[in-house]
Amino acid sequence: MNRILLAAALLAALTAFIHLFAGGADVVAPLLASSLPPMPKLTLYAAWHMASATLILSSAALFIGSLPQHAIRSAYLVLFVSLLWIVFGAVFLIVGLTQPDSGGWLHLPQWTLLLPVGALGLWGGCPACRQRPAA
Repeated sequence: MNRILLAAALLAALTAFIHLFAGGADVVAPLLASSLPPMPKLTLYAAWHMASATLILSSAALFIGSLPQHAIRSAYLVLFVSLLWIVFGAVFLIVGLTQPDSGGWLHLPQWTLLLPVGALGLWGGCPACRQRPAA
């Protein structure tokens, strides 16, 4: 078993859990209670559910990639998922740093979970890293 990818998968699953429960209370409930018109409100609500599905399915993909029998066949999937997590983390970091009323890089701390999953996925899924030196 690829322990680095397993760690990425477990951290991704933890992130999905936090998203579902803390995000539901801190983001979705206020969103649905807001006075936004139905179209943007429901679009944002649907996007939250899309993010939920992405987090859950990508943690499963990283777990499958950690299994020896799937390591080769899932290498590009692991690379894709890892890059997604890095880009998602970068989005939160950049928004936090560039929006004047955002409160800075710690006000949107999602990047602190997203970037490590992506980095672990890249490290653990790197084909060159999996090859053993010739005897």
